[in-house]
Amino acid sequence: MSRTLARAATGACGALVLTAASVVVGGVSTASAADGCSVEYTVASDWGSGFTADVTVTNDSGGPVTGWTVVWTLPSGHTITNAWNATVSVDGAAVRAVNAGWNGALPSGGSASFGLQGTGSGASSVPSDLECFFGAPGDPGDPGDPGDPGDPGDPGDPGGPGDPGGSDGPVRIMPLGDSITGSPGCWRAMLWRDLTDAGYTDIDFVGSRAGDGCGFPYDHENEGHGGMLVTNLAASGQLSTWLSATEPDIVLMHFGTNDVWSSRPTQTILDAYSTLVAQMRAHNPSMTVLVAQIIPMDSARSCATCAQGVRALNAAIPGWAASESTAQSPVVVVDQWTGFDTGSDTYDGVHPNASGDAKIAQNWMAALTPLLD
Repeated sequence: MSRTLARAATGACGALVLTAASVVVGGVSTASAADGCSVEYTVASDWGSGFTADVTVTNDSGGPVTGWTVVWTLPSGHTITNAWNATVSVDGAAVRAVNAGWNGALPSGGSASFGLQGTGSGASSVPSDLECFFGAPGDPGDPGDPGDPGDPGDPGDPGGPGDPGGSDGPVRIMPLGDSITGSPGCWRAMLWRDLTDAGYTDIDFVGSRAGDGCGFPYDHENEGHGGMLVTNLAASGQLSTWLSATEPDIVLMHFGTNDVWSSRPTQTILDAYSTLVAQMRAHNPSMTVLVAQIIPMDSARSCATCAQGVRALNAAIPGWAASESTAQSPVVVVDQWTGFDTGSDTYDGVHPNASGDAKIAQNWMAALTPLLD
């Protein structure tokens, strides 16, 4: 992840929290400030070469807020390898965590939590410089990131290349999923490049998230939310908001990795898929949904039951898709599992490296081009 962490003096819902009190006690660090944003960072487990942490943001401002961000500096020798329930970016030692799509709104006294996994161990796993502030990324005073939606010339922004032009405009494609899609999800960049190089230029990738840099310009908007469970998204109804904002024609859905990690039953995951498809069709009765048989996970490097959980889910997806597909709104299965090797195509047994991204892009490309011809 390559976004640069910058800190501003003001934010949309109050000043950026410059920590008034930051205290480390054992495995817990807390920070608070006068504008009412407080944050607690707890090392939940430490096994010698790595750790997990729980972070809780609380609204003590006296009124409702929308959107939160937590920033801190990684202790020397530590890295973050996974995150859930927040979008986490790292630039050097600087970490920036932004609320997920479903947990940004906090009533007075309300809290939201997210989790981390990383390498490194000991008391130094606890940061001493926690800071937080309220407001959505991109609000006045928020540091933002290069390439955020609204930057002049962004592909897909109003007035930029790929600006949606109504029913006769470009085909809108929404990449939907978790960190494999969005953090940084450079298969999206490769897919965009491959499609446009092949002459498919009347397309627009859409979503509420600005993508990370992948080494060359591309249409980076997406709905890939690190740590998200498809079962949680289905229950929250958040997808309907994203659909209303972007009106996609085609959805590329690689979803379920975190659900398998969390031991959600296969049928529960499929039921969540069905809920999302119903929400898609409520917005566009002619929606085309490309659903991935998800890439494998290495049980030795992730969770003991993950590899088998992925196999069970992937085995069930074709039958589920056949039962959901209609002539007006087809559900197409895209095999992202066959030929994908966790040893050579991931950097941690879960997330794709460059060769893995290339394989994912090629498989989406093969499924998309017949729809675009």
